Amino acid sequence: MRRSLLVPLLLFATPLASQAPHITPAGDPSVRNDTIYKLAVNPADYADDDYVYLLDDGVIRFEADGRSSRTYRQVVQILNQDGAEAWGEQSFSYSSGSEKLTVNWIRVVKPTGEVISAQPAHEQESLAPVAFDAPVYSDQKVRRVTLSGVAPGTLVDWSYTVERVKPLVPGDYYTGWRVTTGLLTRRSRLIVDVPATVNPRIHEANVHFKRLDQEGRGRRVYTWATKEVQKLRGEPFAASPNTLSVHIDVSSPLNWGDLARWYAKLSTGRYALSPALETQLAERVKDAHTLEDSIRAAHRWVSQDFRYVSLSLGIGGYLPRLPAQVLETRYGDCKDKATLFIALARRMGLTAYPVLLSASGGADSTLPTVQQFDHMIAAVDRPARLGGRIYLDLTSDLTPYGELPPAEEGSFALVVHDDGTYEGITLPESAPGANRAETRIVGELNADGNFAGHYSESKTGGLQYSLRSAYARVFSKDELSRLTQALANGVFSGASGDSLKLFDGRDLQATPSVSLAVHDAPVLSSGGGTRIFTLPTALPNFESLGLASQLERRKPRLYPIDIGEVIGPIETVSELRMTLPAGWQAELPQNLTETSEFGTYSAQYAQNGRELQVTRRMTGARGTAPPDRIDALIGWLRAISKDDVKFIVLKPGQ
Repeated sequence: MRRSLLVPLLLFATPLASQAPHITPAGDPSVRNDTIYKLAVNPADYADDDYVYLLDDGVIRFEADGRSSRTYRQVVQILNQDGAEAWGEQSFSYSSGSEKLTVNWIRVVKPTGEVISAQPAHEQESLAPVAFDAPVYSDQKVRRVTLSGVAPGTLVDWSYTVERVKPLVPGDYYTGWRVTTGLLTRRSRLIVDVPATVNPRIHEANVHFKRLDQEGRGRRVYTWATKEVQKLRGEPFAASPNTLSVHIDVSSPLNWGDLARWYAKLSTGRYALSPALETQLAERVKDAHTLEDSIRAAHRWVSQDFRYVSLSLGIGGYLPRLPAQVLETRYGDCKDKATLFIALARRMGLTAYPVLLSASGGADSTLPTVQQFDHMIAAVDRPARLGGRIYLDLTSDLTPYGELPPAEEGSFALVVHDDGTYEGITLPESAPGANRAETRIVGELNADGNFAGHYSESKTGGLQYSLRSAYARVFSKDELSRLTQALANGVFSGASGDSLKLFDGRDLQATPSVSLAVHDAPVLSSGGGTRIFTLPTALPNFESLGLASQLERRKPRLYPIDIGEVIGPIETVSELRMTLPAGWQAELPQNLTETSEFGTYSAQYAQNGRELQVTRRMTGARGTAPPDRIDALIGWLRAISKDDVKFIVLKPGQ
């Protein structure tokens, strides 16, 4: 990428020293519109893109108490009809309880500056919609606008300001700015204006151009400006951090201790049980024989019997409701359910704490701000004889006791103690072998070419959720009949099935497994004096030549490789054991075992007496590999693709 002089004079007018420009609906005094519009490109040179950015601009003012003003502007050149569709309607969101939105302007112009439309054709503001299947209630408002005149060759120029007038946490602020937008960005600028008495945390990643710092009149202004930020070409399995994505994070000088003390004070008095809850708890644990049984019973009760409803309403997004209120309404969001469970655990004599984290697992341990956290789980310190501390997500009703949803594993989290002290921790990760899927087909082939036997499937860890969600309800007799036949046909086309055994997906102590009897399955086709047995799709061979070719075409590799995205920290085992008719012999394919830093794949083919055995295993891993390991990855993918066996030739006895 080419980098340029900071704040080129032809682009920006020079602002008064140590002051960020004051942007209003009347315009931005620091930016010359005519110069920006003249940056329009020749669409033929960007045939793969729907639009490009002529300007990507942010001007942000923070106050020591956490109040802020954030103004963003983009000038977008529309290159084709898809780009026009993408930009013909826009929306701006803000939290009505703590923020104020001003749309400074939004207009459609020609590159010459001639105005096509000076304002939206239609405009509407409403509360963010609430989905019934996963309700999220918030004070988020959305202003939607429809633009007229947006067409290939036009420019969309918009600017809006969001003022935060009621900081959630006193003194807390944060902004993240991405210089690399994913498309050509001809001019990029970020200005951050703070009191001179404040020293914000500034993290720069891959910023190879000079930052301008100015101070005066009681303020300090940081300016990042560059031009011709080129489009980044995406790559499969791209890892982060990397040396390509240019971004800047700015947060307040608060530390995790400040935020822990804030939340501890906020949650004071929220862990008391009402008489009704005391009675309900006693009822729930009456059949428990051990302390562990009691904790399990409380976990299942809170995670499954209280509906999850997200309540992100200002401070209510962090202030939990009282356990008695949750019991009365029978619903709660993550903090409500975690708080209720913590109260129950403490009543049972255990030490338990709230844990703040990002639901996506993306919180940065080096940037203390409450704005990184949008989720809460519980930590429970069990006696050492029971295994010590566990973490429980009470909103995940299908996650077994003692486990975490995969997205949360390995992520940074903040354990908050009642006295305001804290633990910055990394949540535990399961071993690949704990995320296991097993498929087994066992039976007998008769001389007529029909198979009869048994099919079973089981999954654990991060792979269990597809089975749990599929079987988390009661099926009618007719549904079970149709399901049985569908599963049998999924094993072998044309097969019949019976004796279906399911598990209760909501039984968190049950191993997710399904089995059924399969019979009358025509599995052979004829070819001269031989029979051809087509392997069932339940025994995948991980054909990856296409992926290897795709990676080859994208060389040289720029991004590091996220090993966890190749196969993932999982283990899969697929096995067929089929008894052949007396005297039949199989022409066995070649065995294969390939091991690398990206995973291990093996395929084993054997005949022991009359039994034909086919076993395929795949194990993945976590980690990051440098870009120059792309040839090793391609080589491994090509090597495991040698196991392209889709059928096995069987020779009947003479």
